[in-house]
Amino acid sequence: MTRPNNEYINREISWLHFNDRVLQESADKDVPLIERLRFLGIFSNNLDEFFKVRYATVKRIVDAGKSGKSVLGGEKAKDLLEEITKNVIQLQAKSGRILESIQRELATEQIFIIDETQVEPHQEAFVRDYFSRKVNPELLTIILNNLHEFPTLKDTAAYLAVKLLLKGNEIDRNQYALIEIPKRLNRFVVLPEEDGKNYIMMVDDVIRYCMGQIFTMFDFQDVSAHMIKITRDAELDMDNDLSKSFIDKISSSVEHRKISDPVRFVYDKSIKMDTLRFLKEKMNIEETDSVIPGGKYHNRRDYMGFPSLGRSDLQYKKIKPLPVKDFHLEGSILGQIAVRDYLIYTPYQSYSYVINFLKEAALDPQVKRIKLTVYRLANNSQVAAALINAAKNGKEVTVQIELQARFDEQANIKYANIFQEEGIRLIFGIPGLKVHTKVCFVEREEGDQLKRYGFISTGNFNESTAKIYTDYTLFTAHDGILKEVNKVFDFFDVPYKINKYKHLIVSPHYTKNVFIKLIDAEIANAKAGKEAYVKIKMNSFTSYKMVDKLYEASRAGVKVQMIIRGICCLIPGVEGMSENIEAISVVDKFLEHPRVFIFGNDGNPKVYISSADWMTRNLDYRVEVGCPMYDEEVRQELLDTFEISWKDNIKARVFSDEHDNAYKDDDQPKVRSQYAIYEYYRRKLDG
Repeated sequence: MTRPNNEYINREISWLHFNDRVLQESADKDVPLIERLRFLGIFSNNLDEFFKVRYATVKRIVDAGKSGKSVLGGEKAKDLLEEITKNVIQLQAKSGRILESIQRELATEQIFIIDETQVEPHQEAFVRDYFSRKVNPELLTIILNNLHEFPTLKDTAAYLAVKLLLKGNEIDRNQYALIEIPKRLNRFVVLPEEDGKNYIMMVDDVIRYCMGQIFTMFDFQDVSAHMIKITRDAELDMDNDLSKSFIDKISSSVEHRKISDPVRFVYDKSIKMDTLRFLKEKMNIEETDSVIPGGKYHNRRDYMGFPSLGRSDLQYKKIKPLPVKDFHLEGSILGQIAVRDYLIYTPYQSYSYVINFLKEAALDPQVKRIKLTVYRLANNSQVAAALINAAKNGKEVTVQIELQARFDEQANIKYANIFQEEGIRLIFGIPGLKVHTKVCFVEREEGDQLKRYGFISTGNFNESTAKIYTDYTLFTAHDGILKEVNKVFDFFDVPYKINKYKHLIVSPHYTKNVFIKLIDAEIANAKAGKEAYVKIKMNSFTSYKMVDKLYEASRAGVKVQMIIRGICCLIPGVEGMSENIEAISVVDKFLEHPRVFIFGNDGNPKVYISSADWMTRNLDYRVEVGCPMYDEEVRQELLDTFEISWKDNIKARVFSDEHDNAYKDDDQPKVRSQYAIYEYYRRKLDG
């Protein structure tokens, strides 16, 4: 069904609005200066992934000769590609201006980012020595003129497009070359400090400065070097070869990404037109590719790793994760969970509870089996180490590992092979469904009975991302909940058998319908004159069916509050459609990642956490688990922390039909929710 543009905002355009909120952080003078540079890097990294996935998807629709209006919010795919390119050009220009502003402020802090034209005579020896020792041995340089076929450029790698003007050759004076900037090298070269002043060069400029050492075999009178990069379609095209294992198919698909179709070409706008024409012709850049003129430097994602230079005053103050009140890391985790449920909210609270739970289960002689879902693990995962330890101790360990976790496919293949070698039973999921749920199940012999323990989370079991992603994890020994968690693992083995659930909300079979029924109950309460509300915290909201249901609720008088970090296709505050809906986005130091759902239920709120956003993929094409909060103290924590986030009027932006990312501005006391939540938990410890 084609959808009018005044009812929905297109998801791709909404995503660009989200990335603009990230860019706002880099422009915010209240954000520490080096952190502002890092937000600029996050903005750039986000944009790369957007083109690999979302732009590539829309381009595929165009290439297939379809309009795509039914799935793109009523907008034609070809028109959308043009709109995206126009938006991105504006955002790139804005990011360039912000970068220049940050560099000026860094200079006032005695931190100078210099280029190849600003190297002082006394710095030359260091720069040339660094180039000779560190850079030159890593360089891949390709002379282009006589190649029959243009080389395949790596996805989002940065290249210097070099033009040499040769002496004394009137027929063919232009020699072209490509230099790949090695990813193994640190992008930032810190020069020796002088009188309290710090000097930093981009490795690209080190290469430019030493260009003569690369092309010594050419007699040239002039050389210019401008950065280019391409972004390739990152969708996995799976083959149907029945003789291949699933791991082999994923490996082949990931390998194919290296030569998949380009979807974006970014170039330094100061490049000479003849060089640009030469490159575009050789690369077969198409009309539907996004061609973005940019600044001198690309791959600004590298700013995420900008050196700290020992300047803690220019970075966020690190917080120490808090313990959970009355939940003791030095005691038996399973023993404490047997008494009551506990909730942790990372990174405000320690992720060690998850690791200690798994370590204890691995060593406890009475624990007989452990089951866990894996979507993204840390590089050197303590979670994986605990599971391997459990297998070595004779436990029956089952791991459902999602090999199609986007951009983590290779890492998960590596872990899958390690797990298999250690005797862990692996489940690779269900054809046509990604497994995105975050659950753990443990069975322990206690007398002549089996006692169940486990945890359910809104985020990945990844101790590295737990330092920067906010997520809830519920630890429970509730037998009804855990029997149903085990049913989810049974579904992985026997997907044609559809289980029934009393407690959990499970995709793909139930999530959408259960949430619709919960909203319908609020609609009925509103029509009966009772207080009725829905409170939602998610990453993204793109399901038109759920948008329509909330519009219906709004028209019935249900008050809806939404905290949506990223994409939001719903337009709040429109009279006659969504006047009872308010929505904000909080972008701050930590990445907001939880999914929380609260329904008024006539004064006795129903509260759930989930791994699922309200996106079509999460509702219909993934295995997801939502879990009710039965413990009164846990439920109150979720209600309290939602309210703190909702009151944010420092880092909250308001969704509206203006789509302008305006900061929330009210006359209430100032609340920065991420700081206030930490204080909330600190006070609980003191209480």
